[in-house]
Amino acid sequence: MQFSKLDDIGALCRELPKGDSRAAEAAAARQQVLTKPPGSLGRLEQLAIWLARWQGRDRPRLDRVAINVFAGNHGIAARGVSAYPAEVTVQMVANFSAGGAAINQLAKLTGAKLAVEAIELSRPTRDFTTAVAMDEDDFLRAFNLGFRSVPEGCDLVAVGEMGIANTTVAAALCTALLGGGAARWAGRGTGVDDGGLARKCAVIEEAVAFHRGILADPLRVAAAMGGRELAAIAGCVLAARIRGVPVLLDGFVTTSAVLPLARLADDTLDHCRAGHVSAEAGHRALLAALKLDPLLDLGMRLGEASGAATAILLLQAALACHNGMASFAEAGVSNRE
Repeated sequence: MQFSKLDDIGALCRELPKGDSRAAEAAAARQQVLTKPPGSLGRLEQLAIWLARWQGRDRPRLDRVAINVFAGNHGIAARGVSAYPAEVTVQMVANFSAGGAAINQLAKLTGAKLAVEAIELSRPTRDFTTAVAMDEDDFLRAFNLGFRSVPEGCDLVAVGEMGIANTTVAAALCTALLGGGAARWAGRGTGVDDGGLARKCAVIEEAVAFHRGILADPLRVAAAMGGRELAAIAGCVLAARIRGVPVLLDGFVTTSAVLPLARLADDTLDHCRAGHVSAEAGHRALLAALKLDPLLDLGMRLGEASGAATAILLLQAALACHNGMASFAEAGVSNRE
């Protein structure tokens, strides 16, 4: 599938598959007969049932897990909104390739396949206070790239990002689509000082005012105020839904990338879980707005899918119990009357 118009994305979001209710019901029934009091494994039970629904099998598996990280550069970085220069994006992508980043270690630990896609890093998006960050064709190229990124036969995909200044982009999208003003959503990102935080807020307010005529159109906002890596994340998440692949979202930037999809249809993110809530200001409020309950709360704010990758371990624990435990009948243990 290739999208040639923003409207095509919106139309697809309104006609998405709902998951396999029979598989979910069978998984829930299995949880009731395993050698434990019902509900005693808490959210691990819920996660197993969620995986069953979206994989379409009552005994889900995590044999083929993908971690997709997308990288992009942003023209807004020139406005002094980050503690690091834009060239760090390129340098960190090289670090990913060399195996030296946190996500490399987490991918090895979980047995996941890591793929890093650097999207036109030599061509940053435009400064979105004076122009659209991306025109429609530019946005669709990145979105389609992400849509093609979900491997065949994948059991789960975790998504993340890398891009200097993209916490400013994320906060701008939240301000534009959820309201509340820049101060509600902007945080310190890579560690900006008070002056840097004030610049972020000012830049976001400028952008929202400049683009006020399109704020009712989530995809046009995503193109005008987003970034290529965010567009690719949105494409990846939508493709996963079409293919019946559950998704773990990473932190604030990744979650903001799928906010425009959620504004198109209420159930667009039903196949997603928030891997964690980051320490970045605004993420907890964004998750609440999307009705996503994070799996972990560890004070992380690194990005690069590190929180989502850590949450893969929880899903592995959930399935180890769901698939490996004996039933009361199998174990010869008396069930409650």
